[in-house]
Amino acid sequence: MDVTVAEYIRRTVLKIPRDEIKTMLRKWGFLSETQLQTINFHQIKENISQDVVQLCEENSADIKQAAVLDIIYNHIYPNKRVWSVYQMNKTGEETEFFDLTDFKKKFKRRLRSALKNVTINFREYEDNAVWIRIAWGTPYTKPNQYKTSYVVYHSQTPYVFISVSVLKSNLPLLCQALVVASNYHDIHEMELRSHSLNSLKDIVFKRYSQNFQTYYPRPLQERNVAPENGDLRIIQENRNEKERIQRVNQEVFGDGPQPKLEFAQYKLETMFKSDPKMDVLDEKEPFRCLVKFSSPHLLESLKSLAPAGMADAPLSPLLTCIPQKARNYFKIREKKGFFPERFVSP
Repeated sequence: MDVTVAEYIRRTVLKIPRDEIKTMLRKWGFLSETQLQTINFHQIKENISQDVVQLCEENSADIKQAAVLDIIYNHIYPNKRVWSVYQMNKTGEETEFFDLTDFKKKFKRRLRSALKNVTINFREYEDNAVWIRIAWGTPYTKPNQYKTSYVVYHSQTPYVFISVSVLKSNLPLLCQALVVASNYHDIHEMELRSHSLNSLKDIVFKRYSQNFQTYYPRPLQERNVAPENGDLRIIQENRNEKERIQRVNQEVFGDGPQPKLEFAQYKLETMFKSDPKMDVLDEKEPFRCLVKFSSPHLLESLKSLAPAGMADAPLSPLLTCIPQKARNYFKIREKKGFFPERFVSP
């Protein structure tokens, strides 16, 4: 076994929590049950990793088997990476039968036609998700197994979840390969980013419920309160206001927890309003701006603004409809006719 493969397997085992090493090695399936029984999983992880490497040497492991172990680790711990959502588009409405073998062949051929030194591994899971691991090299160096890109593609949808390596210059090659292999026309980023892969899936696949406001808050009515009853009335009004905020918040955001979104971005376009007599603008050009949101838990942060007294309830639709805007992003941009960057199939 190559020394670089042995070192990569050792480092991968060290990343796994000790209580889960045995379970993950069983999912890997490269070592037999008899071999696993020879490992003392109660010793320190460094010793466990050395034992695993020794058994892998007996089985003549190569980088392909090592990459499969890495895919299993990232599938179980997807939150260790940062994921972005991409959407692909067809020229027509036709649907085609997805052939995984054909997809793999086209993806490899397209990527290797542009870059010879690249390692590509696939693994299919039960939710129609194809996990792809890409280790990038250069025309003069071997693939770097520690700077990998990951792709999660759900074959029955146009959505792709990509976690790029530090070598972001290879992203256009990756997007081109996806477009060609999946028989789409182009691909673009949806401006959604998070460590939580499942939350991103919940948003784009609409797997969580969120209501959207159709009314606006009413101002509190002024009342003539008698001095002796003033404190009681104030307490009651505060209690009623808190109940109203809680009710409105529930109607806007729903009952359950929010998907864990860490980054969102979209463009606003509006007309500048001013007194015609002032003649501030010679041309009636729309005012455009780019709005970016970031937080460890963006949607939950927005949900907590009104109860914390930091914003009126309900919040502006510009804030509460971020997931909906993300799902409609492609349709909006297509109608306006401009894209910041997209990769088109030749």
